[in-house]
This record gives sequence, C-alpha cells and structure tokens, in this order.
Amino acid sequence: MASGDSSDSSKKLQEQQQNESSTAHEEDFSQGNYGIMPLIQSKEKIDRQLIPVRDINEKSAKQTIWVRGRLHTSRGKGKQCFLVIRHQSATIQAVVCVSENVSKPMVKFATTITKESVIDVEGEVTLAPTPIESCTQKDVELQVKKMFVVSPAEPRLPLLIEDAMRPDDPTTDGAQAPHANQDTRLDNRVIDLRTPANQAIYRVEAGVCKLFRDTLDAKGFVEIHTPKIISAASEGGANVFQVTYFKSNAYLAQSPQFYKQMAIAADFGKVYTIGAVFRAEDSNTHRHLTEFVGLDLEMAFSYHYHEVVNTIGDLFTQIFKGLAERFVTEIAIINKQFPCEPFEFIEPALRIEYKEGLALLAEAGVQMGSEEDLSTENERILGRIVKAKYHTDFYILDKYPLAVRPFYTMPDPDNPKYSNSYDMFMRGEEILSGAQRIHDSQLLLERVKHHKINIDQIKSYIDAFRYGCPPHGGGGIGLERVLMLYLGLGNVRKTSMFPRDPKRITP
Repeated sequence: MASGDSSDSSKKLQEQQQNESSTAHEEDFSQGNYGIMPLIQSKEKIDRQLIPVRDINEKSAKQTIWVRGRLHTSRGKGKQCFLVIRHQSATIQAVVCVSENVSKPMVKFATTITKESVIDVEGEVTLAPTPIESCTQKDVELQVKKMFVVSPAEPRLPLLIEDAMRPDDPTTDGAQAPHANQDTRLDNRVIDLRTPANQAIYRVEAGVCKLFRDTLDAKGFVEIHTPKIISAASEGGANVFQVTYFKSNAYLAQSPQFYKQMAIAADFGKVYTIGAVFRAEDSNTHRHLTEFVGLDLEMAFSYHYHEVVNTIGDLFTQIFKGLAERFVTEIAIINKQFPCEPFEFIEPALRIEYKEGLALLAEAGVQMGSEEDLSTENERILGRIVKAKYHTDFYILDKYPLAVRPFYTMPDPDNPKYSNSYDMFMRGEEILSGAQRIHDSQLLLERVKHHKINIDQIKSYIDAFRYGCPPHGGGGIGLERVLMLYLGLGNVRKTSMFPRDPKRITP
C-alpha cells in the first residue's frame, strides 16, 4: 500500500516548509514556533525535557511539556489541525488551533507534515472533553504551542501503519479494510516494527530472555558463550550450513551442544547460553527458521536426570509467571491485534512418559508404533488431549525412543529401546528437546559408530569425556517459537525481528 504525492511534490513541499520557516529558524530554530529542525544542531544542549507519551495523563493537566513522536495521522479542519502523535505503543491527540501563539501559517504547516515524520511538539496538557477512543491516552490532549519536524518521512510510504495494525483476518476489522500481507510487512520491516503490537511483542521477547537469565542465575548457573563456527555437525545430521574456512570447510553450529557439555566436563556445574542457532532445513512452515535464538542450558546432577527435568520445568513456570505479572499492558496491546486465549499452565509442570502419550493418542484413535517419533500433527492432537484432561498448555513428554534421538543421548538403563530424554510442549508444539547426555567416552564412541559419524571430526568433544565428567543433562529452547506459542501468534516470523527462512535472507 502507498500514500502521498510524487517525489517531485515532496521536494517542493519540503522546500516550501524550509522557506516558510527559514527566517525565524535559520540561526536558532528554537526561537520560532514551528519549522524544520536543522540536521545538525549548532547548540550542544537545548533546555527542554522530552516527556514520553505513555507518561502523560490527568495528573499532567495544565502543564506545558515537550513531546517527541511520529505523526500517526493528521486532519485539517478550518483553523484547526488535529494530530495523533505516536511514540512506541502510546498515542495522544494534539490540537493545533489559531490563537495568540499559533498563526494560520503554523496550522497550514501542521497539515503539510507527512505521516511517520518525527516531530517535536510543545503543548499544554488539557483534559479531553470526551474520551478520545482512537488514542491510548484517552483522557488528555495537547494544545500545541510549538512544533518542529525533526526528521521528515517521504510522502509515499511502502506500507501504511494503519494497514499493518490490522488483524491477519481482514474481516475482523471490516470486510473492505485494506490489509497488509506477511511478505509486504517483512519487506518493509522497519515500518512494520513501528506498530504498537510489534513494539509490545519484542518487549515481551526481551522479557523472556531476562526471566531465563534471572531464573537460572538464581539457581547458580553461569552464562557462557560458545563458538558458532564448528568442525562437525553438532546434531550429527545433514541439516547444517557448510562454509568455507580458509583451506578447509566448517559448519555453522546447529546448537551449542558440544560446548555446553565440555563446560560441564570442565567443572562449571551449571551453564546456560543465549545465541544464534542455524538449521539448514528447507522447511517453509509457520514454526521453522533457518536462524533463530537458542536459549540453552546444561547442568550436572547428583543422582537422577529428573533433577534436570524438574529444573527446566520450574524455569518455564517462572517465565510464564513473570510474563503474566510484568507484561500485562504489552500482552493486552498484542491481543488487541492478535486475539488469543490466555496461556494456561500448572505448577509443578505436568510430566508424562512417551508410552502414556501414545496410550492417550490410541484412545483418540491415533495408532503409532512404540519406537516411532511423533509427527507434527500427532503432537498437536496430543496437546489438545492434554489440555482437555489436565488443563495445561505446557507439559513434558519423557522417555523418548532411543532410535529417534541424537547420538549423545543416554539410553534408559531399564529398557534399551528407550532413553533418558524428553521434549517440552506449548499449545501442542515442541519448544524444547533435551536429555541426559552420555558422559562415558566408551559408550559415546559406540553411539557415534552406530550413527556412522566421522569420529575424527568430533575428537575434541569425545576427548572431553576421557578424563572424568559428572552425569549431566540439559536442553535447547527456541526463543521465537516460545513467544509465538505463548502469545498465540500463529507464525514464528512474527516473533523474529528480521526472520531468516529458506526463501528470505533480507532485510
């Protein structure tokens, strides 16, 4: 979608604005009431404090303040111009009206400012005669005294914010409402990210990382940083990006798996890392990315790997609690554009064995082999069954068949067909895969040979277990997928700021 005039008109408009304001503002723009702010300031400091839009309320009434934001909309009406100023997720109405301090040319100037331009406005906060339903600050408005364009936007926008703010289902906001599709949004991501919902999404995403860090820090974990260029595929599979590394080849890390375990062998006890993960999977689905943010952890345990399972289960519980407590406003903003049922969870987290999961599926008429991996569809079905029976959107599925797990997974000592491994699910989709790892070098060599992996390529990894290593386990979490499922957004590209998939490598 596009709006505005041609580029020639834009140039003429800017020249006109500059000419109108040059006399008053050429030496010091702050001496006049309106105009274009110089690109480079001549003064080191201007005596004004900019107030965030979200902080303006009834308590601010009768105060004269400065606000910086984007021009969201404008509407000229006679000797008045009504503006909506947007800053991040907050909006406020500003009124430019001919008065002792405001001239007709200033009102005209206000009507010519292009949408999405960054502007500074000085105005008196007044109580709105009636609630302004189109703004987040409904009970107040600004009576403008001065205004300056800090950075003008081109008149013709490749994506209108109003269109980007509408729900994915265009009929939700009226059958004829213009609607921006996903590719249009992603092609113009910088503009798309300005919407209130996107501003909120990435604040909640930052919250997930902070809660992940804070919870694990409190449990005695140490944050580490691991290489992303490695000598062999860390998951032992083919879905890996190969890169030229001087006179040989290397790979982009599919996970920090090897290095987390080596840190445990080096007596760090409990570690976690947050970083990029690369998967060369040609999967064009709602939940797959070729690059995503991995939240990984690994820990030594005393006697049983369920110590690890319980630690991770509690980690998720603390994240869910923290999001619900700290991000009420942001979640409400997101739900306004992307409606979703609230996320349900129970404490402690529900854990069921793989065999139990297959039994639940069988009761629903879904038959699977005992050593067969769950398909995506069967994961969804099992998620719905668990939600109906246990009233939770989050659960842990334990004791996976050994045949469907990576080479470093510890077999179940009571049944070699199964393993001490687990996946964790949100709304019927996997968000973590983990296990007790093999910490015995001889057993590890056997499993490497069984999976037909080149031993020479992972020699340093195997050597780490030749000199003694405590029993340990961990897991890897996909940040974007967790957020997508918690908020019910339906597509992982909504939670990746600049997503990478088989068909997208820009912007």
